[in-house]
Amino acid sequence: MTEPPQTVEPTPPPGDPTPGDPTRGASAQAAPAPGSPAPGDPAAAGRPPQTPAAVRRRATLAGAVVSALLIVAIVLGSRLLRDFDSALLPYAVATVFLAFGVAYRYTVWISAPGARRLFHKGWGSFFSVANFRRAPTALPKMIATYLGFQKFLGARSHARWAAHQLIFWGCLLAAAITFPLTWGWFTFTSSTGSGPGYEMRIWGFKIIGFDALSVLGWLMFHGLDIAAVLVIAGAAYFLWRRMKDRGAVTGQRFAYDLVPLIALVVISVTGLLLTFSSIFLHGGGYEFLAILHMVSVVFTLIYIPFGKFFHIVQRPAAVGMQLFKYTSRRKDEEVLTCRRCHELIDTAPYVENLKGTMRDLDLGFDEWTEYCPRCKRVLRGSAYLDHVKKGFR
Repeated sequence: MTEPPQTVEPTPPPGDPTPGDPTRGASAQAAPAPGSPAPGDPAAAGRPPQTPAAVRRRATLAGAVVSALLIVAIVLGSRLLRDFDSALLPYAVATVFLAFGVAYRYTVWISAPGARRLFHKGWGSFFSVANFRRAPTALPKMIATYLGFQKFLGARSHARWAAHQLIFWGCLLAAAITFPLTWGWFTFTSSTGSGPGYEMRIWGFKIIGFDALSVLGWLMFHGLDIAAVLVIAGAAYFLWRRMKDRGAVTGQRFAYDLVPLIALVVISVTGLLLTFSSIFLHGGGYEFLAILHMVSVVFTLIYIPFGKFFHIVQRPAAVGMQLFKYTSRRKDEEVLTCRRCHELIDTAPYVENLKGTMRDLDLGFDEWTEYCPRCKRVLRGSAYLDHVKKGFR
């Protein structure tokens, strides 16, 4: 019988982790030369260090500018407030606070080293003319699959994917109807004075005329009800899961995980009750329901930038990062192999970007990006046996 072939492990260069001690390379490369900035120090990248006060000032300025631009857009889009409905003023004020909060939180988010690299790489790939020429269909495809239909969620659970889709498209439909109406950009006026003919105008220009008693008219006036049904179905599944699934119950937090779902349900239910009151109760209880609906909507809009819903704003940058990864694979770039088993890892630009992120965060083990996931687990296990379990053998 012949012996199986022995795999000869490559000898890492000085400062790299070794199979017996994965922390050796981290400690070696984490020690900067005397007088030189540390790997995670912003001065190492030629940037002045950012203090929390400076970040807050910059974020406040960004929020104020975005809020001012939205106010100007509301005034101009409603034709100097001629089409603005004063009854919707609380909703409009809440959207201004929403704009401030989103700009503030986004600016604070990208001030962190890892998020800043994600921001630059993601949006750089998103608006890259070279990427569009190289792969013209890649961006629309990723927007549809990663941002729109979120196929990555289907790998976890088809039920969770379906529920998330219901919430996503329901909220998107509600926002597409509510925001322009709140700002006075959309108006519905009777073309005859008494109906049933109506005209939809955008910024004062007639877009379409329709009969309120037709199918199109029913869809126009009940679009928010359709959105509410979609959101209730999706939110109900997640609420059920968070009460029954042991894994979800163990890690959930009330303010972060349950409050957003409860807010969506309250908004949707009160919206449907407004329609029910106007059709079947001849307006009974309408004023109370309108106030309750308004309070729930305003609370949710203000909550969005500072809670779980903020991932809606972060997701486009992640799409850009996926595009960067995809286009780097399509180019004639060098594909790096694992130092231990020689399996393919990824393209050199993607691995180098990951290394840069680890250096920015001062994690001290950026060289581990050149090992495949299996070898990382093996090396960690060897280090655990050699050091943690050393005295128990």
